[in-house]
Amino acid sequence: MNTLVWLISKIARFLSGGGDSRRSRSMAKRKEAGLYEGETAARARNFEADYRAATKLLKTRVDKSFPDNYHARLSTGGNSAYDHGEDRAAAVDTMSTAIAMALRDGATVQQAADAGAASVGI
Repeated sequence: MNTLVWLISKIARFLSGGGDSRRSRSMAKRKEAGLYEGETAARARNFEADYRAATKLLKTRVDKSFPDNYHARLSTGGNSAYDHGEDRAAAVDTMSTAIAMALRDGATVQQAADAGAASVGI
């Protein structure tokens, strides 16, 4: 009796879920061979190009607001140089996240750049 139940469960599992795993294995094999071009492959290429374009649009604005070096500040006493490196690194991280999220939601390059600028207040 146990053998019959085991056999029925194996057949049911094969009929219900076996096709999905076979399809995913065949898609993976075709993709590795370079034969499968799905939506995600085309989307990834566009995402990278759009991301680079959005960061190029923001570069001059970031350089003005978050300099990439030491700047003197006018104050009496103490250290008169200020390192903007940490501020810039935090701003770049925040902008990168905002740009990526906007592009994944279907925004254009300009909209993604504006979202990145708005995320850090520039």
